[in-house]
Amino acid sequence: MSAGTKSLQIEKKVDGKIVLVKIAGKLTVDDYHLFVPELERMIKSHGKVRIFLELHDFHGWTAGALWEDAKFDFKHFNDIERLAIVGEKQWEKGMAIFCKPFTTAKVRFFEAGEAEAAMKWIEA
Repeated sequence: MSAGTKSLQIEKKVDGKIVLVKIAGKLTVDDYHLFVPELERMIKSHGKVRIFLELHDFHGWTAGALWEDAKFDFKHFNDIERLAIVGEKQWEKGMAIFCKPFTTAKVRFFEAGEAEAAMKWIEA
């Protein structure tokens, strides 16, 4: 995918406590307007949730999306139990470290080839 191509996919696992998110390109405010209500419905229905986040050709956030992310993190500080980040780049690994102060979730980074291990960890 080129830097201009964007994709956001959201899926729920059968029990509703695990959300699978695949992101390519750059996240925008519109992406958060799709993602946040869905995640908030899951939190309301199931309590704490687990997120499996897979990044492919990820180019970060627009300024507005970064603000939406910060607001979400503050509001849902205690609502995420585990966050698995599967990525391709060293700076994406740094995201796992960066987001730890903004959540009580257990956060772990996995290399792109470790998606199966990441799923086992998120389901454990």
